Amino acid sequence: MMKQSAQLNKTATNSGFRKFGMRDKMGYMFGDFGNDFFFILVASFLMIYYTDVLHINPATVGVLFLIARLWDAVADVTWGRFIDTRNPGKAGKFKPWIFRMSFPLVISGVLMFVYIPGMTDGFYLAYAFVTYILWGTLYSTVNIPYGSMASVITSDPVERTTLSTYRTLGANLAGLIINVAGPLILFVDNKADANHFLLGAIIFGVLSISCYMACYKMTTERVVAPVRVKEKGNFGKTVRGLLKNKPLIWILIISLMFMICFMLIGAVNVFLFKDYFSNAKALSIVGFLQTGTVFVAMPMVRSLVAKFGKKEIAAAGAALSAVIYLLLYFLPNLSTTQFISLLTIAMFGYAFFNLVIWAFVTDVIDYHEYLTGLREDGTVYSIYSFARKVGQAIAGGLGGFAIAAVGYTSALDVQTQDTLNGIHTLATLVPAITFAAMFFMLVFFYPLNKKRTLQLAIDLAGRRAGRN
Repeated sequence: MMKQSAQLNKTATNSGFRKFGMRDKMGYMFGDFGNDFFFILVASFLMIYYTDVLHINPATVGVLFLIARLWDAVADVTWGRFIDTRNPGKAGKFKPWIFRMSFPLVISGVLMFVYIPGMTDGFYLAYAFVTYILWGTLYSTVNIPYGSMASVITSDPVERTTLSTYRTLGANLAGLIINVAGPLILFVDNKADANHFLLGAIIFGVLSISCYMACYKMTTERVVAPVRVKEKGNFGKTVRGLLKNKPLIWILIISLMFMICFMLIGAVNVFLFKDYFSNAKALSIVGFLQTGTVFVAMPMVRSLVAKFGKKEIAAAGAALSAVIYLLLYFLPNLSTTQFISLLTIAMFGYAFFNLVIWAFVTDVIDYHEYLTGLREDGTVYSIYSFARKVGQAIAGGLGGFAIAAVGYTSALDVQTQDTLNGIHTLATLVPAITFAAMFFMLVFFYPLNKKRTLQLAIDLAGRRAGRN
């Protein structure tokens, strides 16, 4: 394996670019740091803002989330294909789009939380639809180039795992700030406050822009695809390659399930702690511990992946999470502290999956090039993002429908016991089943184990060297 790594490093550093290092890792970390200031804010608190501030029915919120995420999925693929039709510029192929589109993205994020008092219910509903869909569309214009960029920063599989780890670190740092500081800023006397939500959005917006600019300045695109010449039949070749890409198909399914689970957990946990445990501010502790599990797992990931492989580590983490969530389901009378203590172990389990997921994506991008001879980072990444958006759509829709189905009523100060039991089930049993299914699929169906991934990288490096 050392010989294989050395061969890849030699290929990567003969291009004349600055050597891959900590600057790239930190820069890539800042990209998802910027992304997730609003992504996590939306995932964790937008539903409660819509139900308790704008007084929109939770089932209607579910419809909004479903429609918006399905639209975003189409926008992802359209934008990814658009980027792949463009040749790289002086700053690279993907970085310029992060710079151009981050400003309108952040502005649209703040607009989601502008509350105009005294308007009709119809106005609030229309305003929610327009601003949320606008934000989601603009998010595609930044996130697709950002995600695609990992595959051109380095070609080495271990270095890509490091990028995936730092990306997850960035997301969790944003999560730490939002999930710890968020409830303290957004809620007043255990209730969502319109003015405080807007204040939080502005603060997170400023931080988001700062992170995007750091990502743009600190990263370097090294894997340069040949200048693209329009060829008849290329699109058909692309589609055939995607359909034959078994690793892509399975990582799409697994990621879709994870996003459904992750988004549902984020949405339902707000109601779980606010209503079931009557302690919304405990969400700050959960957010802190969730980030803490990533910090604990992060130093282990590189050595574990080098020894066992990404697939194997991700599967083990999913199995641990499934077991703990199932245990929580069968223990409904735990105190807040006891529940959070066990929940932390589950979060530690899926931290490993989160830390390596983006390295899976760069592997399936490489496999597409291996099958087709076409370097189409934006297209393949956008297909992956499409699956995540579908997962978000399903989770957003299911979250709203499920909260409505268990009888949640925002007008009640205290929910019925049946409603509280339903919220507990949504927060425990559903994640247990989802993580168990992910484990099964990773172990028995995802084909790129450690040995095959390393060989794929070497084969592609040899092909590129032969073209130069």
